[in-house]
Amino acid sequence: MATALLRLKDACIRFGGTPVFEGLTTQILENDRICLVGRNGCGKSTLLKAIAKIYELDEGEHFLLANQKLVYLEQDKIYPSGIPTLELLESYGAKTYEARSILDKLGIDPDSTLDNASGGQRRRFTLAESLVSQPNILLLDEPTNHLDLPSIQWLEEYLTKFRGAVVMISHDRRFLENTSNTTWWIDRGILHVNKKGFKDFDTWSSILMEEEERRLEKLNTRLRLETDWLNYGVTARRKRNQGRLQRLHELRSERRDLMQNKVRSIDVNPVNLPRGSKIIIEAKDITKNYGDKTVVKPFSCRILHQDKIGIIGPNGAGKSTLVKMLIGELEPDSGNVKQGTTLKVTYIDQMRANLNPTDTLWQTLCPEGGDQVWIGNETKHVVGYLKEFLFSENQIRGQVSILSGGEKNRLLLAQALASPGNLLVLDEPTNDLDMDTLDLLVECLQQYHGTLIVVSHDRDFLDRTVTSTYVVSASGEVQEYVGGYSDIEDTLKAAKKTTQKTKQKEEAPKTENVSKKLSYNLKREWEELPKKIKILEARNQELEKLLDDANLYEKNHQQFKALSEELQKNQETIDTAETRWLELEILAEEISRV
Repeated sequence: MATALLRLKDACIRFGGTPVFEGLTTQILENDRICLVGRNGCGKSTLLKAIAKIYELDEGEHFLLANQKLVYLEQDKIYPSGIPTLELLESYGAKTYEARSILDKLGIDPDSTLDNASGGQRRRFTLAESLVSQPNILLLDEPTNHLDLPSIQWLEEYLTKFRGAVVMISHDRRFLENTSNTTWWIDRGILHVNKKGFKDFDTWSSILMEEEERRLEKLNTRLRLETDWLNYGVTARRKRNQGRLQRLHELRSERRDLMQNKVRSIDVNPVNLPRGSKIIIEAKDITKNYGDKTVVKPFSCRILHQDKIGIIGPNGAGKSTLVKMLIGELEPDSGNVKQGTTLKVTYIDQMRANLNPTDTLWQTLCPEGGDQVWIGNETKHVVGYLKEFLFSENQIRGQVSILSGGEKNRLLLAQALASPGNLLVLDEPTNDLDMDTLDLLVECLQQYHGTLIVVSHDRDFLDRTVTSTYVVSASGEVQEYVGGYSDIEDTLKAAKKTTQKTKQKEEAPKTENVSKKLSYNLKREWEELPKKIKILEARNQELEKLLDDANLYEKNHQQFKALSEELQKNQETIDTAETRWLELEILAEEISRV
């Protein structure tokens, strides 16, 4: 049975007297991969900080098993200035080779400092520091933000091999599907636990919501009965009826809570601008160089009306450069770009440059005054429209400067989708958005009748929004694939299988043209292979027992690494030997039939 590394019992945290959660009891087991999900403001980060003891519990117990190291990925950690990242990472206990490897995978220059680093670069370094600290429990709050796709995939692989427990908050569905084996769902202060990973979340949460729907129907029936009694029954002013009246108010409160859990949808009617030509953008052999570095090699494309284009690639590969050339913000070094005569571009960059921090949300949507927002060919009250984007009435009258990163992204989307052009360009729109807001964004983009270009590392988001994808490589090459990210994976797998089959056909005659009987060497190899496989399998059992020692990694990391590498190498040798034995077995059978 797995050991509990950490327990919370009857935990409660209050802000201003209002509980974020109370009576919460849960535990973290060794080798847990827990994804913590819930709406913005539900208390996910608060719970993570309570586990890390950054926030002290107002009530309840926090128990951490002795000699367990817990590391929390901080959002805005301050680092000393003037120290190269490699040296800084080594100061946190990392070996040089470990530090270099992680910095390389996260795209951080080992000789750079963090003095003038961007928020994304600092975020990646904080992740690197968390990973090299060798914790028993690792707490990650939005670890994939500002990571490119290769880095996200590397992190997924790292976490699957990590020998401690992990609790992670992320909006990246595919990342959670690939890494989690347990789901915590916070909903209105209650923690629901499912001992399955995020892949099961939709099915599991639907069952819970259906149960609530049935409960809501029963509440509605009881509420109608109680309301009838209040209106037509014995007067509620009598003292002996006050208890029943109080129950009516409780029922109404309970119903209100249940209704708040229903997912709201955004009704967005995009502007139907005159289309003009069906061709929105046509590029021929466009290139871009910065000094000696080629950012975009000769690339041609034709983007048609209502195309939905996704763009992916490593950080620094030239994705934003490509977009700016296509929409006319940047001149190519060679080649040319033609645009439709009625093209109107709405561009949201990841720096959120379109927002004035001193404006209120109301002023942002109604810069010329008034209280109406044009949505397509009709108007809607600004308060009602912003509520559809999950803003409260108090926020609507507050300044943009007090919004979180995710809320600013939401406001930009509300602004853009109120009166979008016929070409909508979104650069990393999913950063800092929770899953509910992401679903709402997907819904908006599915309603949008214009042309879409979106730069994103979110694989699930691309699968649900785009019709084709441009893959930009670090060398500057751009290749178009039909469909989203999963379609690219399927295409590459199919191409790999075709290549393997071709290779097998080319090599097959060499095996078949062996003598009418097995040669002495082939026969000896055939007989010796099972013995070799048996020896390797026995050694692997020994290695697995050694690696099962939970303290080995901390006591002797080099030995742990060497044993792990030997185990992997042995398994690869076994696989090769089994394949070879099967080939010789088939060959021997064919010869015996001749």
